[in-house]
Amino acid sequence: MARLLIVHHSPSPNLQAILAAVVAGANHDDIEGVDVVVREALSATVDDVLAADGYVIGTSANIGYISGAVKHFFDVTFDRASQGTQKRPFSYWVHGRSDTSGAERAMESITTGLGWAKVSEPLCFLGEPDDDHLAQAHDLGATVAASLMA
Repeated sequence: MARLLIVHHSPSPNLQAILAAVVAGANHDDIEGVDVVVREALSATVDDVLAADGYVIGTSANIGYISGAVKHFFDVTFDRASQGTQKRPFSYWVHGRSDTSGAERAMESITTGLGWAKVSEPLCFLGEPDDDHLAQAHDLGATVAASLMA
């Protein structure tokens, strides 16, 4: 069975709503043969990354960058994860209050360095998530999970 790893930092109700939509999409009834594993960024390990076949990463945009928790996740997993996870499918979401551009650049740079293959346009937006944002989050989770179906 394929494994999708969702790593996130979701300390606010807005981020929790986005996470719930991504997870619901990844677990859609039409998706078969994919085990969805959800980890908080501070508890995700390199073993989680190496055991997964695809990834969704979720972060807030904090002070112009990804959250410290997601940065920590990449700091502790990057070296070992960059060996053997190339070309694995992924996407991400970034939610912010005033600007997501720095966090978006960081996500692009880090995942390019890992050699991961983006299979869904990232969801990046400001303010409270509305129904359209949540639908996009659902689709993001479903798309990455579907890319792992045999």
